[in-house]
Amino acid sequence: MGIVENSPFLEALKKRDLEVLFMTDPIDEYAVQQLKDFDGKKLVCITKEGLDLGLDEEEKKKFEEVKAQFDGLTKKIKEILGDKVEKVEVSNAMVDSPCQLVTNEFGWSANMERIMKAQAMGASGQAAYMKAKKTMQLNPEHNIVKELQKKFAADASDKTVKDLVWLLFETSLLVSGFNLEDPGKFSGRIHKLIKLGLSIFEDEEDAEDAADVDDDADLPELENEDQSAMEEVD
Repeated sequence: MGIVENSPFLEALKKRDLEVLFMTDPIDEYAVQQLKDFDGKKLVCITKEGLDLGLDEEEKKKFEEVKAQFDGLTKKIKEILGDKVEKVEVSNAMVDSPCQLVTNEFGWSANMERIMKAQAMGASGQAAYMKAKKTMQLNPEHNIVKELQKKFAADASDKTVKDLVWLLFETSLLVSGFNLEDPGKFSGRIHKLIKLGLSIFEDEEDAEDAADVDDDADLPELENEDQSAMEEVD
């Protein structure tokens, strides 16, 4: 239960002192598909897009202005992640987390995706149909997101920044309840960051280029192989 309580999905709701009903049993996923409301209150899944936080008109206007400022960043991240996400958007649903992944309002949740994949009769050929459509939401107030925007504005082809986008996506998968498709690539990115933090370089050339944070040849390729069709921006 502690994992659920610390979920990024709850951050803005806690800040506004709103009550949340935890429904973590597998049967709950099936029940809420039929039970749309209870005791006159509509049931809303906070892990899906379209969450209404009850903003007043002034808050809505201010948020729309912020969204416009990050329009370029959201488009760039979507370009990098490709079909891994349906879209990328700015959200006010987070306070301390830089990003999270929500699913389509009328589609499967992350929990339902896990349940379906675990079904004994589930065929591997149907895996493509057992994936929830994901939307990556960015917290515009978080320093990581702000710094990413600055980095992309300075150099849109910076491969290191692209690798950080993938790392953000994969950590978002974990905290949002999804499973990693390729833990090996994820661990490779983490190991690379550890090496950079410890100033460990494979050769003198890497050490000389440390300021530019060049790629280590001995580490796994950090660009997602599914995005091979993308061209680097010159």
